[in-house]
Amino acid sequence: MTPNALLSSVQVGRYTLPNRLVMAPLTRNRAGAGNTPRELNATYYAQRASAGLIITEATQISPQGVGYPATPGIHSAEQVEGWKLVTQAVHDRGGHIFLQLWHVGRISHPDLQPDGALPVAPSAIAPQGEASTYEGQKPFVTPRALETEEIPGIVEQYRQAAKNALEAGFDGVEVHGANGYLLDQFLRDGSNQRTDQYGGSIENRARLLLEVIDAVVAVWGSDRVGLRLSPSGTFNSMSDSNPQALFTYVAKELNQRNLAYLHLIEPREDNGAPEGQDLSSHFFRSIYNGTIIGAGGYDRELAEETIAQGDADLIAFGRWYISNPDLAERFAKNAPLNEYDRSTFYGGDETGYTDYPTLELQSA
Repeated sequence: MTPNALLSSVQVGRYTLPNRLVMAPLTRNRAGAGNTPRELNATYYAQRASAGLIITEATQISPQGVGYPATPGIHSAEQVEGWKLVTQAVHDRGGHIFLQLWHVGRISHPDLQPDGALPVAPSAIAPQGEASTYEGQKPFVTPRALETEEIPGIVEQYRQAAKNALEAGFDGVEVHGANGYLLDQFLRDGSNQRTDQYGGSIENRARLLLEVIDAVVAVWGSDRVGLRLSPSGTFNSMSDSNPQALFTYVAKELNQRNLAYLHLIEPREDNGAPEGQDLSSHFFRSIYNGTIIGAGGYDRELAEETIAQGDADLIAFGRWYISNPDLAERFAKNAPLNEYDRSTFYGGDETGYTDYPTLELQSA
């Protein structure tokens, strides 16, 4: 692999991408009324269309899936129309964009739920910390455990959201199975203490994730579906007694499904893996047969090294894509990067969102 491996083309599912840079899914809390994408969001994504692949911010599949203010959905006709603005803008600039499908599970609050209902989860176990609401931070509540007969309805929400994403003009979808949200809650035994077919054994705890993957693949085809996992993640009070065994099983099940990619958050971004359990992209390369996207704390040097070693095929950048809409061009020219402003990451207007300058503007 050449020193500029990041800038070489790569096949991902049915698409030939111009480079190996991925814009990571980034919650920015700037959706319009009704959690609907708008022109501001279309401008933001279009500015970053030179990424090999854009993965959108996490997007809720139903009103029940909402966990934060001003985050977009993909469950209403208005939201589908709003996302069409985004996909058209990205495609007009020659980009590729996948929608990330999201249900937050217990990481919500009655203030954000229909009719003030309790958030749902695999088990009635409250996470530590506070929920973000329109009235500010509030302590998490103890969620309601989903009844077994409700779970097919959750799978249906994912299937319908996948259909809506197809209608909205996306190039594919990514299932969000990471960061302590609903599918991750079912996977880990720290949050899943069920006694039905969705709890107990690793096979049972992985059942919902795989049912969701299969439902989404039935809409899109496997070569336009990706999955994001955080095997070492502790965010949102996540833990598991044997994560290496759990995620080895998941990876081997995914091998049978021939997805477009597996998107992995690296241990260094999650305070490291449990002692003696390698959960890095290097470990997954030995058990997963498909395309791997590495994510979490990468700079260019580490990204090039990871690709050269064969541990990942593409690298996702988050914060650097916030502040550098033309990140691929800057890497190609070895140009300096704009620094990011953390105070503008979540919520607000165009400040810190669409006003970061490109090289072209800086040299004008």
